[in-house]
Amino acid sequence: MKLLHTSDWHIGRVLYDRKRYDEHETFLNWLAALIEGEDIDVLLVAGDVFDNSTPSNHAQELYYRFLCRVAASSDRRVVVTAGNHDSPSFLDAPRELLKSLNVHVVGCASDSPAEEAIVLSGPDDEPRLIVCAIPYLRDRDIRTAEAGESVEDKERKIIEGIRTHYRLVCEAAQQKRTLLKKPVPIVAMGHLFTAGGRTVGGDGVRELYIGSLAQVRMDVFPECIDYLALGHLHVPQTVGGSDFIRYSGSPLPIGFGEAGQEKSVALVEFSGNAPKVTNIPVPRFQELKILRGDWQTIAREIEELKSGESKAWLEIAYEGDEAAGSLRERLDVAIAGSGMEILRVKNNRVWEHVLSRMGAEETLDDLDVTDVFERCLEAHEVPEDQRQALLRAYREVVVSLDETDLMAE
Repeated sequence: MKLLHTSDWHIGRVLYDRKRYDEHETFLNWLAALIEGEDIDVLLVAGDVFDNSTPSNHAQELYYRFLCRVAASSDRRVVVTAGNHDSPSFLDAPRELLKSLNVHVVGCASDSPAEEAIVLSGPDDEPRLIVCAIPYLRDRDIRTAEAGESVEDKERKIIEGIRTHYRLVCEAAQQKRTLLKKPVPIVAMGHLFTAGGRTVGGDGVRELYIGSLAQVRMDVFPECIDYLALGHLHVPQTVGGSDFIRYSGSPLPIGFGEAGQEKSVALVEFSGNAPKVTNIPVPRFQELKILRGDWQTIAREIEELKSGESKAWLEIAYEGDEAAGSLRERLDVAIAGSGMEILRVKNNRVWEHVLSRMGAEETLDDLDVTDVFERCLEAHEVPEDQRQALLRAYREVVVSLDETDLMAE
């Protein structure tokens, strides 16, 4: 049996006001062709299908068209779980219809763990695999809030809630395997942040649980799992040195911070006891480049890209000592006649850096929601000894807003 593990598509993602539907469409066409070419039996999508909880009609069209193409290509199975960016109720809404296409969707954590333990059959209708399709576990799914709780109490309850949920779903999977009387593999899915997970700046990875970013340890996951397909972190990586617990990473670079990163999907083959895992590189459908240095360095790199007929999207970081008057205009002249586009310009001269700390050169594009709140604390001269408590409370509010399902009634 051959599985393909992917996650974090973020369909509908915008990069500095530039829509990326063409990239996603090209990726999904490539993925569908790969599934057909490799004769994949099961596709696992471990969360963050969409970039937000209210995807546009265009984003939805790309998603459903892809599922229909995969379903029509042969007798394949698809399992999709929700991530923290997705609306659980939106993904779940067409689940009964999609089930007729052999597409299994789990948007919300179920009160009945057995519902998340899905038995998948092959073309011969013989059971081949059990998937513990566990979506992103929201705080309210795994923890009961109590008055007067400390941050440490909340962290402990969240981790224990995740542990308990995985244990119950995996126990249900083992019971189903016993009834099948066949040693079929058990594969689990998840959308979370594990201890030691690697991220890069500007990747858009949101904080999931306050204070416990890197505290989901290996011992949370039951030993009966033969392969754990994770989503949320955009850098392809294994967990704890195990080849069988891994993040596939995002297939597209989410921001310029991921510009030089090789993207991949994971091919998992079960032919004996231990699965064989192979990373398959994803082509770069839109080149992203960061050019940094003084004017001469940047101009030279632009000429090199032009000579190679590059169509890259550029982020320019000017680091020269000389004042760069009309920098944007000079850059536009430099790329004229090429297929390149400049999406962002940062002028990092020392004196401008000083001004930026005063807010003169800083824009919202340069800040995330936590940065904005920190600037407010600075502007209102809030004492340092009060800032950590206020930041913690603010982050709790942000996480609760992120977890609000705008599509649910």
